[in-house]
Amino acid sequence: MDLIKSFVEQAKQRPLRIVYPESHDERVLRAASQVGLEGIAQPVIVGKLEKTEAAAALAGVDLGGIEWADNSDDMTLERYADAYASARDVKIGIGRKLVRKPLSFAGMMVKLGDASGMVAGVDTATGHVIQAASLTIGFQAGLSTSSSFFIMVLPSFMDETNKALVFADAAVAVAPDSQQLAEIAVASGRNARDLLGMDPKIAFLSFSTKGSAVNEQTHKVVAAVEIARQIDASLDYDGELQADAALVPRVAAKKVQESSVAGKANVLIFPDLSSGNIAYKLVQYLAGAQAIGPILQGFAKPVNDMSRGATVGDIVKVSAITVVQAQKAETVGAEAA
Repeated sequence: MDLIKSFVEQAKQRPLRIVYPESHDERVLRAASQVGLEGIAQPVIVGKLEKTEAAAALAGVDLGGIEWADNSDDMTLERYADAYASARDVKIGIGRKLVRKPLSFAGMMVKLGDASGMVAGVDTATGHVIQAASLTIGFQAGLSTSSSFFIMVLPSFMDETNKALVFADAAVAVAPDSQQLAEIAVASGRNARDLLGMDPKIAFLSFSTKGSAVNEQTHKVVAAVEIARQIDASLDYDGELQADAALVPRVAAKKVQESSVAGKANVLIFPDLSSGNIAYKLVQYLAGAQAIGPILQGFAKPVNDMSRGATVGDIVKVSAITVVQAQKAETVGAEAA
């Protein structure tokens, strides 16, 4: 089954509340209507119902099945402001000012369980989406870095067809240090396991394999591997590895003495944004791979950012992924409890 179709089908099994803070954008209204009508999610729009109804009427959008969250409602604002002020240790007046903004209001909905995930960014810069999510939703335990990953589905790779790999980070973290690189790896491995059902084999990539070159860039990667093991020892990491040593068994056999990852890697951690972004686009266009993403990660609850050129169909797909992320997060949380 096509991976996106798989996410849609999984989402339909237990559609959750997904909040959309950009109610002024016609694409958001159309996408929210579609996910509601198809049973992919329970869509919630932030904004005033009267304004949205007028915009929807002009666009010919059916708003049946969509819920509204009014970010000017005093009782809700006070609850969110109090929760924000307590969590951030700031004055409640600062909280009131911030949570009135649609992005932050939506983030507090997710934080307090009034929604299971958030989809934004069609009319907002990525940095603003990440900042709002960082301040309201916060990060997973042990993490303090926001990042992203791509799911790359290769039509063929060695003896496999439709081979799925996780690439991180190719969209958000520009020049991660060792701590940040480790956190990107941990978040990516968890997503590979929880979202894709993989047994994650996480390779920290470099131009060097196990000391074949030594400089501050390779030191950064080696240090990141050790930090990742301290954060989450349940995941399987190795590095530094060149891409061929990470992916090709015969190359790994020559270059690496012992490794449970080398030659078997399915989660590739790039040392910086340049290498990650270049790699995913080369694989997408030269190998004909399907690139799904970027999908945000590292946050305590799911939030995803859209390109400002996103189509209605793009928003629907990301909504389905966000629902599945939320389903998995709730399952993991219940098991941990």
